[in-house]
Amino acid sequence: MIKKGQLAFCIALLAISTFVPAIVANALAKATPQGALSARVIRQVRHELVTLPYYGVFDWLEFEVRPDNTVVLRGQVVRPTTKSEAESRVKDVEGVSKVVNEIEVLPLSPMDDRLRRALYRTIYGQNSPLFRYAIQATPSIHIIVKNGRATLKGIVANKGDAQLAYIRARGVPGLFDVKNELQIESEMPQ
Repeated sequence: MIKKGQLAFCIALLAISTFVPAIVANALAKATPQGALSARVIRQVRHELVTLPYYGVFDWLEFEVRPDNTVVLRGQVVRPTTKSEAESRVKDVEGVSKVVNEIEVLPLSPMDDRLRRALYRTIYGQNSPLFRYAIQATPSIHIIVKNGRATLKGIVANKGDAQLAYIRARGVPGLFDVKNELQIESEMPQ
C-alpha cells in the first residue's frame, strides 16, 4: 500500500507497444530527488521485464519503483519460471536497492488453458478488427484467465476497441465472468 505523500509510480509493462509515451520517465526524473537515477531504473527494469523469454499475451506484469529504488513486482503469470526470472533480472539492474516480488502464478487448469486459447482466437483472429493489436511483439491486449474468469488488461487506441474486445470476450462459451480493465491510449497520463 502506498502511503499518502509517498511518491511512487506504477508502470504497466504494456509499454512495449507504441502506446505508452516516454514522457512518464521524464516526469519521474523531474519529480524525484534522485530523478535521473529513478528514470534510468524505470527504463532498465521495464526493458528487463518485457524481454523475459516467456512473457506473453496470457501474462500481465507491472512494477512500482519507490523513492528508495525498491522495485515492487506485481501481476499474474502462467509459468512459475516467469515470476522467478523477473525477480532475478530486476535484482541485477544497477541502482535497484531491493525487489519485492508480488507476482501471482496462475493455477494450472486445462479449462483455463482452453479459455485462454478461445479468447485469443476470438479477440485476435484474422477476421477480427482487433487483429492489428496481435502483430506487436507482445500484443497490447493481455488475457488473464483464473478459475474460469477472464480479465482484459492493457492499452488500446480508443473506447470502441476496448468495448469491442469486451463484447467479443463475453461471447466465449464457458466463461463465468469477464472484467474489462483496458485503458485508452489518449487517457493515459502524459
